[in-house]
Amino acid sequence: MTIDRAFHGKRVLITGGLGFIGSTLASRLVHLGADVILVDSLIPEYGGNLFNIDGVENKIRVNISDVRDEHSMKYLVRGQDFLFNLAGQTSHLDSMQDPYTDLEINCRAQLSILEACRKHNPGIKIVFASTRQIYGKPEYLPVDEKHLLRPVDVNGINKMAGEWYHILYNNVHNIGSCSLRLTNTYGPRMRVKDARQTFLGIWIRLLVEGKAFEVWDGEQLRDFTYVDDAVEALLLAAAKEEANGQVYNLGGDCTISLKALASLLVEVNGGGRFTLRSFPEDRKRIDIGDYFADDQRIRKTLDWNPRVPLREGLAKTLAYYRAHLKRYL
Repeated sequence: MTIDRAFHGKRVLITGGLGFIGSTLASRLVHLGADVILVDSLIPEYGGNLFNIDGVENKIRVNISDVRDEHSMKYLVRGQDFLFNLAGQTSHLDSMQDPYTDLEINCRAQLSILEACRKHNPGIKIVFASTRQIYGKPEYLPVDEKHLLRPVDVNGINKMAGEWYHILYNNVHNIGSCSLRLTNTYGPRMRVKDARQTFLGIWIRLLVEGKAFEVWDGEQLRDFTYVDDAVEALLLAAAKEEANGQVYNLGGDCTISLKALASLLVEVNGGGRFTLRSFPEDRKRIDIGDYFADDQRIRKTLDWNPRVPLREGLAKTLAYYRAHLKRYL
């Protein structure tokens, strides 16, 4: 079934729905004719922002609640055709300083959501947003889905557990579930006030403000997925039965060093400056070094391909924050 037909008239629940990826997905689903409910706690440290649904707010229902609230989730999952489970604590450093909160959100709450589905809506299809962080420091590049999972921080361990709860419930309870291991997703609506979501957000904020930004080390290799391409992957995974029980890496159109990325960002911006410095010790201990994904599996089985080149994606992102930066500070 094509994406254009798969969601028309369907009921869709998005956890973390006022966040960066969730709100972009919600806007796309509205245009596909879906009935969309967003769940978000709007906890300031996370990514939720009501401005993210500007323009479609009258076509979406928003429920301000926390995925850790089992009673709310029991009510919310009822009658839904699809669940995009995007809620999560994303900061690697926060997970090391406050591991119990990370455990509650990225692990225990995921089990509660799945239990709510098992008891109240076992026919739902779930797509879980996982992370490349669960691989830890790569033993080889590019990293495919067969690579050993060896997280280097609490966040990675809990996200790994959350992912495998979803696969377990698919395999044992027949609740159609799959997982996308996201790499560095970027684009309009991402958090830019701090580095809790991505370092690129801070770079863009400072560049738009006319300030210098820092690049740590600069030699690390990374890949990047523009948010519209990530949304396309989420929709394909939800629409296609063959995705059930599977995990997929997402990648991008190219691999680039952080130093080269900083130079490209300044070039696309038409000016700006950055400084190179060594890694802060607290960050260095949990850095994974070089990483870029082998995403051939999702390309071949779900016919996904990233369509937005890095240069174009950076230009769109900069333009968005030049217009709307105050809404994100």
